[in-house]
Amino acid sequence: MRKVVVLFLALLLFSTIAAAQKTPKAGDILKTAQTRATGQNKSILLIFGASWSEPCHQLDTFLALPDIAPIIDQHFVVAHITFGEGFAGHRDWDTPGSDSLIARYGGISSAGRVSLPFIAVVDAKAKLLANSEIFTKDDKESTGFPTEPAEIKAFLDMLQKGAADLTADDFHKIETGLRQAAAD
Repeated sequence: MRKVVVLFLALLLFSTIAAAQKTPKAGDILKTAQTRATGQNKSILLIFGASWSEPCHQLDTFLALPDIAPIIDQHFVVAHITFGEGFAGHRDWDTPGSDSLIARYGGISSAGRVSLPFIAVVDAKAKLLANSEIFTKDDKESTGFPTEPAEIKAFLDMLQKGAADLTADDFHKIETGLRQAAAD
């Protein structure tokens, strides 16, 4: 009897831990961001990225810089969605529902390509205000981590659509930071 009780408790503990570690769904991440954005009167910076993507890491590092983080935090709720892990053989690492959410916000080109990171700026009601797609001669693609002058301009324009009250000083700091990161 004692072994049965111990086994039962072990199974109960294991199932509790497994349930606690369950990956949240993309829609739930967005809803949480919406709640925060509504309460803080901000837009949402919805970032789709993958662990293997160097530009995704560059963007995260950039957004965490001491001169940049306060600007972003003042105007945006940042929400990360894992997408694209299948390209590295780990589709099960993607946030459940990420494929439909990235498609909803225009992150998949007509040729079926995805450039990561893909960023969607949405309002507190999840309405798309802007995204990181740019149009090229043959198709559209995401700017990823903006390093080229046209990409930096597109990134700044995207931020402006989500936060009309960004100051000229804020824009200058972001632009300078991007240009510096591109030079490194």
